[in-house]
Amino acid sequence: MSPRRNRPRGGADKPADAPREGGAERYGLERSESWQGEEWAVRTIGGGAAAKHYRCPGCDQEIPPGVPHLVAWPQYGSGVEDRRHWHKACWNARDRRSARLQRSRQAPRY
Repeated sequence: MSPRRNRPRGGADKPADAPREGGAERYGLERSESWQGEEWAVRTIGGGAAAKHYRCPGCDQEIPPGVPHLVAWPQYGSGVEDRRHWHKACWNARDRRSARLQRSRQAPRY
């Protein structure tokens, strides 16, 4: 006896939970949060969609590929260059973190 198929076979109809066109399955839903008197757009990035190294502005540590994290940027008047990749815990603790980060001389500034 062959194993049971959990997915529907071909056909013209896509189930309601099928991936959407345009990469909506790759990135999380966007939400708006207020911080420092400004509205920020925040999007959750899953581990499968995280393909590059990023530097978290909250802890100044690297976010390696494959690690789920958040992307936040000012909602109004900003471009792609204003996006910042944060660890989820760092974003939640952003009000308790200081803005004075101590980098070593060899640390990259990105």
